[in-house]
Amino acid sequence: MTTMTPPDAARALTRVLVPMAAGGAIIRRPRMMRLAERLDLDSRAVREMQRLRARYGPGPVQVTPGRRVALLLDPSDVHRVLNGSPEPFAPSSREKRGALGHFQPGGVLVSSPEQRRHRRPYNEEVLQAGRPVHDHSEQMTAVIDEETAALLGQVRFTGELTWDAFAIAWWRIVRRIVLGDSARDDEQVTDDLQRLRKDANWSYLKPRRTGRRQRFLAQVQHYMDRAEPGSLAALAASTPAHPQTEPHQQLPQWLFAFDAGAWDTIRALARTALPGVAERARAERRRSPDLPFLRACVLESLRLWPTTPMILRDTTEETTWASGDLSAGASVVIFAPYFHRDDQSVPEAHHFAPELWLRERTDRDWPLVPFSGGPAMCPGRNVVLLVASMVLDRLLAAYDYRPVTGAVRPGRPLPGSLNPFGLRFAISGRSPDAQASGPPKD
Repeated sequence: MTTMTPPDAARALTRVLVPMAAGGAIIRRPRMMRLAERLDLDSRAVREMQRLRARYGPGPVQVTPGRRVALLLDPSDVHRVLNGSPEPFAPSSREKRGALGHFQPGGVLVSSPEQRRHRRPYNEEVLQAGRPVHDHSEQMTAVIDEETAALLGQVRFTGELTWDAFAIAWWRIVRRIVLGDSARDDEQVTDDLQRLRKDANWSYLKPRRTGRRQRFLAQVQHYMDRAEPGSLAALAASTPAHPQTEPHQQLPQWLFAFDAGAWDTIRALARTALPGVAERARAERRRSPDLPFLRACVLESLRLWPTTPMILRDTTEETTWASGDLSAGASVVIFAPYFHRDDQSVPEAHHFAPELWLRERTDRDWPLVPFSGGPAMCPGRNVVLLVASMVLDRLLAAYDYRPVTGAVRPGRPLPGSLNPFGLRFAISGRSPDAQASGPPKD
């Protein structure tokens, strides 16, 4: 397989791979996110990938000898890798095993092929992966109505919506939906997860906090044992599982996915709050209970600012590509921002275009992969989208929002990097009680 020249490898490392790792692969580092926004590091990375494609052709291209790391440059290769999971392109990459072992060593993403055969169907069944609206949507709606009402009360008092206030409300929603109502104020369980995820950013380089991990997993098991009606923990507890499944070790990934959902939801608000989009969303509220337009807005936010910028697969056997052979055990990297924001191939690259998601997408389309794709696509995709779109709906129903921080401005191309932790919105107009009515009824 074609290998980059040393200068090109240095550029790829310093402009693409290292900044993404420095930002935090498992939990974002706020300081790095601020720096990435100020320097627009994601746009620089996309331009570097475009340069590599022009220099080396469709690839893939290997970054360095030794530990083989190959960057995909061609859309057909992306579809091939994602559709070829878990064999010969395994989701349980070496780096992922090192990272996720800090808090979910029995999770599906780091499972052997034999374990995956039991764990993946279990996740899909509990999360109802193929259904846009989960069976627990009525309970989820009640939780979202209560917690957004509390949030909006604070917003009305302060006159603004901040990331900090939003994050508190979001995690209360998540704990109640995943673990049960009694977990609403159990900040310890999510704080433990956050601490373990910070360690996980270092993968194998950081010693495991086995005591904290045991405490965290024991608390997750506690909520499964309680099996509070309407929670995903209750559904997980009642779903038959193979002995190798380790059900309580599947829930940490669901909490993990909802964290990324928080960043995406407030970023989506930064765009849906602008003139024209909010009106369309509010009109949909009166027509369509499942909120397809807002769901498309959430997906479009994920396209513009991926919460998982690097999708990793390890080869389980030798594979042949246009640029040569890649041995077993190599790492294949799909750099999502490159495919999502390649203005040489995607006309909407730097503009908000929810219409991209209002039609069914196939492998013949350019790869837009906010939740990965193929057999290893995130099984929690629809649950996260459902919660995010409902939260956006409640916020938009209550007020008009004006971003007072961040780089999202009407009429300008959207930035490659957008730090969610610095977003703040001034409010105006609309009835503060508008959200109380909830979504339209059939």
